[in-house]
Amino acid sequence: MVDLSVLDLSPIVEGGDAAQSLRNTRDLAQHAERLGYRRYWLAEHHNMTGVASAATAVVIGHVAGGTSTIRVGAGGVMLPNHAPLVIAEQFGTLAALYPGRIDLGLGRAPGSDQATARALRRNLTGDIDQFPRDVIELMDYFKPAQPGQLIRAVPGAGLDVDFWILGSSTYGAQLAAALGLPFAFASHFAPTQLETALAIYRSQFRPSEHLAEPYVMLGVNVTAAETDEEAERLFTSLKQAFINLGQGRPGPLPRPVDDPHRQLDEIGGAMLRQSLSCSIVGSPDRVRQGLADFIKRTGANELMVTAQIYDHAARVRSFAITAQARDELARPAAASV
Repeated sequence: MVDLSVLDLSPIVEGGDAAQSLRNTRDLAQHAERLGYRRYWLAEHHNMTGVASAATAVVIGHVAGGTSTIRVGAGGVMLPNHAPLVIAEQFGTLAALYPGRIDLGLGRAPGSDQATARALRRNLTGDIDQFPRDVIELMDYFKPAQPGQLIRAVPGAGLDVDFWILGSSTYGAQLAAALGLPFAFASHFAPTQLETALAIYRSQFRPSEHLAEPYVMLGVNVTAAETDEEAERLFTSLKQAFINLGQGRPGPLPRPVDDPHRQLDEIGGAMLRQSLSCSIVGSPDRVRQGLADFIKRTGANELMVTAQIYDHAARVRSFAITAQARDELARPAAASV
């Protein structure tokens, strides 16, 4: 059975605030550690009233400080928003504080609109077309410092950080393959090019000092509850969030409802089903079968589970059910050895 990890957007729910969201994030990470999840990632989004993880490195420190063994990282840092040296210093500091536990996933999308991107950088010279060069520059800052080196990341140089390339298209697959890095695909919200991206990454992969063979982690929405009906109801919060975002009305994570599709026409409903097609929703039996089917179809090395659930206790329970499903799937393989 493949490893499971967590992707957390630190959701701000209707009626809640960022402080409570960040407390919930740390609490969920502690549960995830006890449940045997491999890593816990936070995502960089800006100017989003439903996401509390904009200062991603700060939130990673908050989570790492409240856990002891689980890997913690960014899924990801949107590198066009930042100077590579700044990110090297931030994650070098995290690696110094929490050695052997820090991941750095890098994406080239801005994670925001153009006005917000300009506010972040004051100009738009952080061109996404420079992304490969910026990735290499950033990785170089973590190599051992050389005599006479003009610029060093302090902390950073010589420290251990695991690099990942993120993507929702074939571009990230090509870059990850060329650099010999692990690849994380955002199939939980952009599954259209999943099969093509996997084929490109695996066929074009070049072994590197970082990785000898291709390694793929795929995002999947999992909403689990005691019954299929309850899980479907919990899942309506994510459906509403996607509808609101598509209609230009992003906001806090909504409460679950009986019929989120009432806001959609036929085309909108089809788009929602496509965007969320990599989702597993239901009781423990359905989740177990859904995980097995998704792994068999994709050959994923690891799954990054995300669950946008309004009630925090229900969210924790969902991750517990998912971990139990993983353990049950692993038992036949273990018994046959």
